[in-house]
Amino acid sequence: MSRLLLRRAWLIVTLLLLPASFAWGASDRAAAAAEYLPRLEKILTENIAPFWYDKSIDREHGGYIIDFDAQGRRKSRCTKMIVTQARTVWLFSRMARAGYRRDEYLEAAEVGYQFLKDKMWDAEHGGFYWEVDVTGDRQLRPNKHLYGQSFALYALSEYYLASGKQEVLDFAVRFFNLLEAKAYDQTYGGYRESFTPDWTETPAGEGTYMGAPAGLKLMNTHLHLMEAITTFYRASKLPVARERLIELVNIQSNTVLRKTLGGCTDKYDRDWTPRLDADYAQVSYGHDIENVWLLMDTCNAIGLSNYPFGDLYATLFDYSLKYGYDPDEGGFYYTGPFNQSATDRSKSWWVQAEALISALQMYRFTDDPKYLAIFEKTLVFIEQYLVDWQQGEWHHIIAPDGTRRGDKASPWKAGYHNGRAIIECIEILQAWQTR
Repeated sequence: MSRLLLRRAWLIVTLLLLPASFAWGASDRAAAAAEYLPRLEKILTENIAPFWYDKSIDREHGGYIIDFDAQGRRKSRCTKMIVTQARTVWLFSRMARAGYRRDEYLEAAEVGYQFLKDKMWDAEHGGFYWEVDVTGDRQLRPNKHLYGQSFALYALSEYYLASGKQEVLDFAVRFFNLLEAKAYDQTYGGYRESFTPDWTETPAGEGTYMGAPAGLKLMNTHLHLMEAITTFYRASKLPVARERLIELVNIQSNTVLRKTLGGCTDKYDRDWTPRLDADYAQVSYGHDIENVWLLMDTCNAIGLSNYPFGDLYATLFDYSLKYGYDPDEGGFYYTGPFNQSATDRSKSWWVQAEALISALQMYRFTDDPKYLAIFEKTLVFIEQYLVDWQQGEWHHIIAPDGTRRGDKASPWKAGYHNGRAIIECIEILQAWQTR
């Protein structure tokens, strides 16, 4: 075993043997920063960022090509879907704001911003089409879903924070006001989700782009609305955005939590009655873990203390740790039934990314070394199984038999989950390094 692997093994064993009350001091956090920062910086600057900058920018039609196979080779489909187009605008903007190759990444974000504004924005009714062809001239799926709209707002808000362009903020404010007028649910709270191009609500029971029948509200959609409006609030400081965030914190910390379970479920009727029929009685470990740190971030943005939510954060994380974690090889599984071990035991790239940042946030919040040990083991899993140093980016899924499966880039896979997790972890560790 190499000296580095021995050091990592020692760190994991040491942390797991420490009592939960043990708190590291500033010097220990500085040591952790020295250990992890070079590894994370390498993943971001040598694996994630160059893949997207070198491959995805569509200089001919605008926007981004997000359609590459497991070896990083371009495929033929190459349509452009709002979720991953917006996520890529967000990625380049966030990297620029974090100080990486600012001019180049801002220019890359501008390419995507112009495509969103000129090709994916519905000039007649407002809002963004779900999917267009590679040129942006033909709408393939023109309906509106709040999941996709949320990422558009996220992208616009982050691009403004990175660029400082007033026109971008003005566009974001106009778009937010449209969502308020068309989708906010004045009666039951939260947001109605699925609409035709002219913002007529999709008839209940019909299929939607998110797979769930129209008329339902999803924890997943509202999680990303909270994320998007948090960044929008940081950009705009609009009081109504803060009001919505307080409501979304309540939804994500209370409404979607099954109190006797300790985990969240995804599907709800319009009045927030939980739907637990069919296969809806499932826990998505990645979403619950993601919910923990996004709630922390929203509370920080709007000036709410995180301490009243401490038990909730531990409950959500520890449920996923109990039923959805692989203690032998590391990594979190996908989903499972209530109070039982995971049944979908694939390990998706995005779940590991969310586990990485959530574990580090939990360690920062609680000083419980078990969370730092999970962070370390998750990072080792990512380094060993997900990062593709030859072809770039992360593999999509590690199957239960250990094989790597799936495309590097697709309408549902871009550089947002992993890029965001690595940047957020780097910024936490940089703060420890300088204290």
